[in-house]
Amino acid sequence: MKKLIAAIAIVAGILGIVFAFGRVSSHGVDAEAYLRVHIRADSNEAEAQAVKYKVRDEVVAYLTPIVASCETKAEAMEKIEKSLGGIERTATGVLRKNGFSYGARASVRREEFPTRVYDGVTLDAGVYDALILELGSGKGDNWWCVVYPPLCFTGAQNVVYKSKIAEIIKNFFG
Repeated sequence: MKKLIAAIAIVAGILGIVFAFGRVSSHGVDAEAYLRVHIRADSNEAEAQAVKYKVRDEVVAYLTPIVASCETKAEAMEKIEKSLGGIERTATGVLRKNGFSYGARASVRREEFPTRVYDGVTLDAGVYDALILELGSGKGDNWWCVVYPPLCFTGAQNVVYKSKIAEIIKNFFG
């Protein structure tokens, strides 16, 4: 019985902390915890949109081992900022291989984004940190996802999700 009361107290304490800080949006998402990625096509022409997805596939493959081991958004941002040259080279290589003469520019910056839903997670409209990859003029429609936590990098084999709460409860109950 004491263990049940202790478990209820732990859960109540955690819920109290979450509500006290009030940083969670109406959809249950802490916007400051997310690092988005936007790949912006050169234009809305069919060829520019098609190559955008080829670039996406290669950039995701390039970034997966970089972000898979990150335990915080700050760590992910730091590693991505150090990899901007590699991201640009990867994207430009795909563009060249597909006959495009324009290149790619990558940066990490804060930008305003509309509300978006990804795999059951709603990201409210607002200002987010994001990896922006512009192909050519970058004026075409974009593909977006979330780099951290790695929502679009779910194929990564070495991503390990840990729950401090689960560890505490497991240690408490033995």
